[in-house]
Amino acid sequence: MKKIKNMSQAELAAYVQDSLQAEGIQVVLSGGSAVSFYSSNKYVSKDLDLINTSFSRRRKIKTVMEGLGFHEQGRYFIHSETTFFIEFPDGPLSVGEEPVKEISEFELSTGTLRVLSPTDCVKDRLCAFYFWNDLQGLEQAILVTKSQQVDLKEIKRWSKVEGKEKEFKAFTDKL
Repeated sequence: MKKIKNMSQAELAAYVQDSLQAEGIQVVLSGGSAVSFYSSNKYVSKDLDLINTSFSRRRKIKTVMEGLGFHEQGRYFIHSETTFFIEFPDGPLSVGEEPVKEISEFELSTGTLRVLSPTDCVKDRLCAFYFWNDLQGLEQAILVTKSQQVDLKEIKRWSKVEGKEKEFKAFTDKL
């Protein structure tokens, strides 16, 4: 097995996900680290948001993470061999008011990476733009849209449901 210090962000996420999965803990990669993955690191995020979709107790997650050599520091888990830090936001796994429709899986040398689909990743980043006027979220959504195949009709439908048609137009205009 590859050493943690030699793992890419995606490899580290897959390694941690498989270790948690072995203990019945389900997590899905989301946020900026999903953008990093889908943009081939054109956007760089140092944190891994692993959404706790099984609603496992933090104590159980902490036990697994400590077994992997991580220690808790505030809301994050850090490891001396990597600059990446890991957070476990609670589920449910959703984008705006809707549950996530699809989880993508990729087999890596360190395990199976479970990540939001490219379309849901764009929705996730657009949430930051739509609800907090976060221009970085808009740029990340554009980056994923230009790097991956996404369903713009689905994103338009979702944007309408969220009451963000004007913001969706700003997104598509910038594309």
